[in-house]
Amino acid sequence: MGHNRIFNFSAGPSMLPEKVLERAASELLNYKGTGCSVMEMSHRSSEYDEIIVSVESKLRRIMNIPDDYSVLFLQGGATMQFSMTAMNLIAKTGCADYAITGSFSQKAATEAEKFGTVNIAASSEDKKFSYIPRQSDLKLDPNASYFHYCLNNTIYGSKWDYVPETDVPLVCDMSSCILSEPIDVSKYGIIYAGAQKNMGPAGLTVVIVKNSLPFCPPEDTPILLRYPTMIKNKSMYNTPPTYGIYLLGLVLDWIDEMGGLEEMAKINREKAEMLYNRLDNSNLFKLGIEKPYRSMMNVTFTTGDDELDNQFIKGATESGLISLKGHRSAGGMRASIYNAMPVEGIKRLINYIDKFEAERQ
Repeated sequence: MGHNRIFNFSAGPSMLPEKVLERAASELLNYKGTGCSVMEMSHRSSEYDEIIVSVESKLRRIMNIPDDYSVLFLQGGATMQFSMTAMNLIAKTGCADYAITGSFSQKAATEAEKFGTVNIAASSEDKKFSYIPRQSDLKLDPNASYFHYCLNNTIYGSKWDYVPETDVPLVCDMSSCILSEPIDVSKYGIIYAGAQKNMGPAGLTVVIVKNSLPFCPPEDTPILLRYPTMIKNKSMYNTPPTYGIYLLGLVLDWIDEMGGLEEMAKINREKAEMLYNRLDNSNLFKLGIEKPYRSMMNVTFTTGDDELDNQFIKGATESGLISLKGHRSAGGMRASIYNAMPVEGIKRLINYIDKFEAERQ
């Protein structure tokens, strides 16, 4: 870490790789001799067409996305996808299955209720979202159009350790874990993710859609919320988030340099295991998520005492470890350790935990 930078444990927008920021800075005023910034380019220009085509190609290769899927670069964040997925799919049967394992899957289900009947196939709310329901616990509606779940729960720090088996398309919010490890895209109907955790800055949303899905948006569906329209126009019906797409390309180059998703998964497991092992052996800190379901991206913990938690967060900030305060609905602490968080940052956090704990024994 250079340039007097701190370690940013924010859940999003999160830190970006230094190499990505340095390259973006070097190209900011004059991109590849064009004499202008990517931010100033027409999205219809040949120069920008080269960028967006290249970024899609890189993403397809790195994630091994099959040819019968479209890659969309949209706006509105994952929150807009709560609406868009339901509007385009639920009308086939009028109902859909939702698994509630955290705040965002809960919000997605609430939004889908505006467009059809939502069956809560499973929920972990009974234990404050501290676990993931098993396949045998899923109460699936035989008439459902699709099954929706959130793979990694940013606020509470849990992650599905299996891919649900259903007879309908899987729709998955992967906002806080996309590009952290390999996934089998072919198992999903739709994957969507806000960029501001592992892919780039806020403003871009990546949606990976199987082209053969039975899209059935109602007649009054706004044009920008229709998957068929966005697929047909290759994300270019209107001006896409051009600079965010460009930065995603730089992040994908960095992932390539790191060794691809297999290597990213190895590094991410190492980082998470280091931090979880330290917290498991603590006499002061407690982990709220059951072991099999712990997130590799968002580590949540607490002392059980609000005042002590606040002291920890304040001291961490003074030590150059920022944004460790847990979400307002969960409290405690949360260390978001996405791809760009280096091992050095984990070691610094563990050293601070050691110091904080020693001073209070």
